[in-house]
Amino acid sequence: MDTDNVMRLVYLSVLGTAVVFWFLAQNRQSLNKTLQQVMAWVFIFVGVVAVVGLWEDIRTTVGPAPQMTVTGESIQVPRSADGHYYLPVQVNGEPITFLVDTGASQIVLSDKDARRAGIDPNQLNYFGRALTANGEVRTAPVRLDTLTVGPITDQNVSAWINEGELHKSLLGMDYLHRFSNIQFTDGRMILSR
Repeated sequence: MDTDNVMRLVYLSVLGTAVVFWFLAQNRQSLNKTLQQVMAWVFIFVGVVAVVGLWEDIRTTVGPAPQMTVTGESIQVPRSADGHYYLPVQVNGEPITFLVDTGASQIVLSDKDARRAGIDPNQLNYFGRALTANGEVRTAPVRLDTLTVGPITDQNVSAWINEGELHKSLLGMDYLHRFSNIQFTDGRMILSR
């Protein structure tokens, strides 16, 4: 911090102290009531700052989730507000929402989603390795009894369980290659078999 910044900081501190003392002197008769009102405004200000800072998280949590539509042999998924495509899938009969990840090779289940699908991650052998945006993680291969997307059910599907921190399960290219046609148009992903 250079001398100019130090002097500005001293000036603002002195000015702020003078304003606080003036405020206290003016309101000494009803200081209790005034402090209550000041604290109410401070909490309102902090609440507004928190809502503005967390707006994206609030909107994606509270807002309606994009819905998949099925037309004949094609499945249409709208792009989410965060720019990704999320596909509702039944894994071993349990509903799990996958992030469609064209950068991922395989189907990768998070620890939580694996448990929902009836797989105990503690009983698996984590001998695989995957390079992720967060670094290298260990993975364990599994076989999913059924994987259902809309009217399409695949059986005995290979997948991996990620031992690292994974917030959403990933639907990678190995599964997407099962579709004869994949299109991205008008904010929608269209999968056809």
